[in-house]
This record gives sequence, C-alpha cells and structure tokens, in this order.
Amino acid sequence: MAEIETQRLDGYRRLIDISRDLASTLDLDELLRRIVFAAAEIADAEAASILLYDGTARQLYFQVATNIDQPTMRGLIVPLEGSIAGWIVTNRKTVRIDNAHKDPRFFADVEQTTGFQTQSLMGVPLITKEKVVGVLEVLNKSNGKFTNENENLLLVLGAQAAVAIENARLFQQSDLISEFVHELRTPLASLSTATYLLLRPEISKEQHEQIIYNIHNETLRLNTLASSFLDLARLESGRVQFRKTRFNMNDLIYECKDVMQSKAEESRIQVRVDSTETLPLIEADRDKIKQVLFNLLSNAIKYNRPSGSIIISADSTEAELSVTVQDTGMGIPEDALPHLFEKFYRVREHENKAGGTGLGLSISKQIMQGHNGALEVKSKIGVGTAFTLRLPRQSKTMPRK
Repeated sequence: MAEIETQRLDGYRRLIDISRDLASTLDLDELLRRIVFAAAEIADAEAASILLYDGTARQLYFQVATNIDQPTMRGLIVPLEGSIAGWIVTNRKTVRIDNAHKDPRFFADVEQTTGFQTQSLMGVPLITKEKVVGVLEVLNKSNGKFTNENENLLLVLGAQAAVAIENARLFQQSDLISEFVHELRTPLASLSTATYLLLRPEISKEQHEQIIYNIHNETLRLNTLASSFLDLARLESGRVQFRKTRFNMNDLIYECKDVMQSKAEESRIQVRVDSTETLPLIEADRDKIKQVLFNLLSNAIKYNRPSGSIIISADSTEAELSVTVQDTGMGIPEDALPHLFEKFYRVREHENKAGGTGLGLSISKQIMQGHNGALEVKSKIGVGTAFTLRLPRQSKTMPRK
C-alpha cells in the first residue's frame, strides 16, 4: 500500500512539472508535441495522440502523435459516429478499453493508414469552459491494463492541456488576424481613394478608365490575399490533410514549367529543366508540392532580370529527393534571408519590382515541414537566387506488426 501511495505521489509531482512545461510555450505545434509525450509517459503507454475538434464544422481530426508519421496523420478526419474518439467527444466521457478491436466503436481506417496496431486504449475529452477542444488518447499499455490511477492522471493532464491548447490557439489567431488586418489597410485605402476620385466631375475619360483598372487590380489583390491567408491559417492549425500518393517528380516539374511558360515568355525569360531522368518515385501530396513549385517559379519569373533564365534541377540520394529553382535575378540581401519565410515579409529592395501577398513562401515552408521536408534558400546580389525543396524518400510511419 505504501508503495502504491508513493507511486501516486510521484505521478502527481510529475504532473506539476509537466504543467509548468506546458505553460512555458504558446507555439501550438510544440505544445501538442509536449502533451502527447507527457501522456505516454504518465500512462506508461507505447504511444499517445491528440485529435482536435472543430465545433463549427463538427469535425474531429488527428493533429499529432508520438510515434506515427505526422504527414500521414495530420488532418486525418475521424467520424464522430463510428469511432471511439467521436464517442468521447459526443459524450464527454473517458473511455478505457483492453482490446480495441473488439469494441464496435473502433475506427479501423486509422490503423490501415498509419500501420500502427492498437491493442489497449484509453482516451479522455479535452474540455475547457464547457467547450470540447479535442481528445487525448494513449495506446497500448506497456504492462498489464490501464488502471484507475492512469485514468486519473490522464484526466488531470487533459484538463491542463485543454486550457493550454485554447490559450495557444487564441494567441496564434490574434497574432495572425492582426497581421492580416494590417495588410488589408493598403488595398482598402487605394480602393477608398479610387472610388472618391470616380465621383469627381472633373476627371477625364482616360483617368476614369485608369481608376477602374486600378480598382480591378486591387480587388484581385484582396482576393489573392484572402485565399492565401486561409491557406496559411489551415496549415498552421493543422486542418490540412496531406493526401500522399506515389508520383514521378520529373513529370510534375515539366507540368509546372509548361503552365508557367507563357508568363516567362512575357518577360523573355528562358526556363530550362536539368534533371536526372532516373529519379525514383516519391511519396508525397502531389497537389501541395505542385503549389510549392508554382510559387517558386512565379517568384523566379517575377524577380528575374529581363531576358534572364531559370534552371529547374532535381536530384536524389538514398535519404531524400531535392528540387532546386535557380534564377538570374537581382538577388536577396543577406540581412533579409533569415526573414524570408516570415508571414507578410517582403524584401525592401524588391517592393517596387513586383507585388505580392508576402505569404507564398510562408505557405510553401509550412507545406514542406508538413512533409518532414525542408525549404532552403541561397542568394547573391546581382547573381540570382536558388530555392531548394527537400523531401525525405522514406516514410517514418510505424510498420505493421
């Protein structure tokens, strides 16, 4: 009895340490990562995961797990009806199961997607201020069955986690929204001025047409800004599911080149592909990688010199596949490089060269991180800039046992 009481006290002491740890970050991804590792530790479980709940869309989706490939899991929708996690959200109650496969609520699609087999399972609802934030699950007890003590500790951790998640979300949203509102001011000011001028009786027909043309351009800019903002918000919140398929990267490169060819020809820019013909098939979300390549090519054309050139090269090693987009543009100052992937950041020297939302590179970086990959840049003033995307060739998904 004394030994059990000592273990209980040790568990709650550990929870105090964990609560301090959770309170020390407002980075949502890092916070969720800390929560699942803490949950697996205090429950003595093989793995742990968090599913977040979108009350407006009534959707439950995987966000993070301890030992399962996140690009496969992140954003994976789990039905409210026909899943254990869905039952936990709907009923706001804890579930403890010794054999998940014998439970009629078990959602087998997750196991098929991840390759990770579940035996025992315990899940608690994440609730704060009467609002369900999501579900915290631990999988496969290391020794024996999940106990009442494991459940009590997980409930306490879940209560702390729900508050920490909500705080991080609110901070993230307020930060992003304030930046977005700031960016809206310039096009809105332009539209306000333009509409005022249209009402002036003394403007000529030519001035009238030019003002309408400016209004049209600013409206397109606002539409692009709103779309990009939504893309980034979904990526940062984890609500984008990466749908992985096996595809030929060379085919995708030539597809992107062909689409962008006419835009390049307008500035007399030559686009050339220099890629190894024997590239291995890569497993990734083809549409998302296409979005990254389009953005890199668009920038390479936009910030190039007249009659310049762009080289798209691709190569692979045993560990990764890489694609580089090299231009002969004006280059990026060294002091700007560390800020290049920040939201709404624009290189001061390029502001008069071409317009943009300042979100394309930030979105591209998020997409690459979601694939456990990377997006890198090298640049030299007067010579040009090279962006390289790197994709791991091997998935880190746990194999089936």
